Formats: sequence, structure tokens, C-alpha cells
Amino acid sequence: MKRVAKWALLALSGGLLAQSVLAQGAAGTWKTIDDETKQAKALVQISEGADGQLSGKIVKLFSKPDAVCEKCDGANKGKPVNGLTILWGLKKDGEGWNGGEILDPKSGKVYSAKMKLVDGGNKLEVRGFLGVALLGRTQVWERQ
Repeated sequence: MKRVAKWALLALSGGLLAQSVLAQGAAGTWKTIDDETKQAKALVQISEGADGQLSGKIVKLFSKPDAVCEKCDGANKGKPVNGLTILWGLKKDGEGWNGGEILDPKSGKVYSAKMKLVDGGNKLEVRGFLGVALLGRTQVWERQ
């Protein structure tokens, strides 16, 4: 009987921990993983604004830390990639976030974006796309 109670307590505490991670949402620091090379690229800090929208900026590059956004348009042209806001305007939409945009500093292109937590909140699926979500690519970022 004590063994059953111990396992029930462990299961309950594990469930509460998972709910806690999911409740904190996508805010936090995430390691980006390139979907083609599978290599870590950067750390992105995602925060929630007063309006409830999420935005994210690069806080550390793993390679080429002095890179600038040469192909970006407007105010971002020539800016350092480190410190650049690359994700903005995402709003809570059911189990995920939708309606935002994401900047690819390598190409300078801006795509529509959506994302959702997976793996108990330890990973974040980030999808950039043009027009229809089926036409795009997904990266899985890891919570730090």
C-alpha cells in the first residue's frame, strides 16, 4: 500500500511539473536548431508583451557572433544579428500561437509564423511560411 501511495505521489508531482512548464508558455530562452544541419545556431529570448503578444530576439550566436543582417530591409539592414528581434506579433491561439512573423537573418526574408509547445513544453515547434502554412518549414527549438 505504501508503495502505491509513493508512486501516486510521484505521478502527481510529475504531472504538476509538466503543467507548470506548459503554463509558463513559450516565454523563456530557446536554443534554435537548424532543421537542415541539425546544429545549434543561436539562443532566442522569447518574451510576452503587455498586449499578450510574443516576440523573440537573438541573444547569442554560436557561430559568427559578429554577423550582420546584410540582406535585411529597412531599419534592420546592416544591424548585428546578435540582439536582433526575429519573431514578433504571435498571439495565443488554442494550443499554440499564431498570426506573427519571423525574420530569417540569413536571407533577410520575413515569413508568417506560428508555433506550439511539444515534448511537455521542453521543445517549441516554430513554423515559418508564405501564405499557406503547408508551404514552409519547421524548426524545433529546445528550452534552455
